[in-house]
Amino acid sequence: MEEDAGKSLHDGFADSATRTYIDLNRCGTPLIEIVSEPDLRTPDEAFEYLTLLKEILLYTGVSDCNMEEGSLRCDANVSVMLKSDFAARGAAAYGTKAEVKNVNSFRYIRAALEYEIERQIGVIEDGGRVVQESRLWNNAEGRTFSMRSKEQAHDYRYFPEPDLPPLVVGAEWQKQILAAMPELPEARRARLIADYGLSTQDAATLTATRAFADRFELAAKAAKSPRRVAAILLSEITMRLRAAGIEFEQSPVTLDGVVAAADLAEAGEISSKQLKQLLDTCFTEGRDFVFVYDRDKPQQISDTSAIEAMIDEAIGANPAQVAQFKGGKRTVAAFFVGQVMRLSKGQANPAILNELVVKKLDA
Repeated sequence: MEEDAGKSLHDGFADSATRTYIDLNRCGTPLIEIVSEPDLRTPDEAFEYLTLLKEILLYTGVSDCNMEEGSLRCDANVSVMLKSDFAARGAAAYGTKAEVKNVNSFRYIRAALEYEIERQIGVIEDGGRVVQESRLWNNAEGRTFSMRSKEQAHDYRYFPEPDLPPLVVGAEWQKQILAAMPELPEARRARLIADYGLSTQDAATLTATRAFADRFELAAKAAKSPRRVAAILLSEITMRLRAAGIEFEQSPVTLDGVVAAADLAEAGEISSKQLKQLLDTCFTEGRDFVFVYDRDKPQQISDTSAIEAMIDEAIGANPAQVAQFKGGKRTVAAFFVGQVMRLSKGQANPAILNELVVKKLDA
């Protein structure tokens, strides 16, 4: 537990090459530093560690983790060791470390670590010695540069706060904290996979934030098919939100609308094309799905005789493709499905259509 200090700014100014700007806005703000053991071996491991840590902090409401505003920062210590030293001294021995300070992006942290590892290897291979120091990452140049040297712990100039007594977190307090904590991301992902039959990737995306996971579960419990809900949220809704530049809270399609859309699609009452058209209308007009569906209710054609008539028309107009199918190229069936969908203006029932196309071509 510390108090934040002022910081030096070097990026984003026309004269940043010759001047240093000082920002004291966060000076005195309380902060908590999480210090890990030297267990990470690659920049990718560091990136994954930070990503998971950020998820936990967001889920528990500890921080908004806005790195641009300074709510979350990372100082990364990195050192390298020659293979000969590793064999002689064992895994517990490390090379001289350098600290990359105050990087405000996980992507930049990974890039800074990749650069710093190569820099230190180059220093050693050239016969030099890595200096224990603090370094800053310059993203524009894609490199770190020396900020200040720190050889001993006293160089950090830490001093205790005389007005704060030691804080003891006893076993009983720990139990109370654990009982009050929400379900954490990793556990929630595992449960979504088990309870709703989701893929690992879908579960990971849905649990990226606690709010998004909460919304999914509310809709999933009300819908006939949780997997259909996941598909609509992750593809159709998310895509349109991004295009509109808005968050889910501003979506014209409510959770009730998502449930209605999922149930209709699952029952085969609307095709995927009709679903897309209805959602496009929702976002264009700013109306919920249920309203748009009730007003524009698309008529799906499920009458087999009507669909067979359109299949016969498509087959008669495309003898070359029929010959390809008869010759063993069965994937050509998809061509005829597309032709009938065009003839029906997207209203033919896809399940019935696919079955009848194959039967007609096999006849």
